[in-house]
Amino acid sequence: MKPRVLKTEVDYTRALAKVDRLMDAKPGSPQEEELELWSLLVEHYENEHFPIDFPDPVEAIRFRMEQEGLRQKDLVRFLPGKNRVSEILNRKRPLSLGMIRSLHQGLGIPAAVLLREVAA
Repeated sequence: MKPRVLKTEVDYTRALAKVDRLMDAKPGSPQEEELELWSLLVEHYENEHFPIDFPDPVEAIRFRMEQEGLRQKDLVRFLPGKNRVSEILNRKRPLSLGMIRSLHQGLGIPAAVLLREVAA
C-alpha cells in the first residue's frame, strides 16, 4: 500500500496495520521515515473522523487538582479568595479573563479549555 490520504475506514484500518508493522523501525532508517508518514496520515484521519472536544473548564480544573494533589484552598493562589474558588467549582460564577490567565500560567491548563462555556 502506497502512502495516500485516508478516505475510508478500510484505508484507515490498513494504515493502522502498516503503522503496527513499522513500530520497531530503527532510528534514522527509511522505515522510521515511513512510520512517521503513516502516523501523520492516521492522525489526520482520526482528527477528522473521531474529534475529541475540549473538556468542561470546571472539570479540567478538578482534574488538574486531582493530578497535583491540590485541595480547594490551594487554588487561592490562582483565584481571588476561597469563596470565589467555591463559587467557580460549584458553577455559580464564571471564570474571568484574569482567572483564566492565572489558572493557565499556574496550573498549565490550556487557555482554550478554560475559555469554554461552563456546563450548567
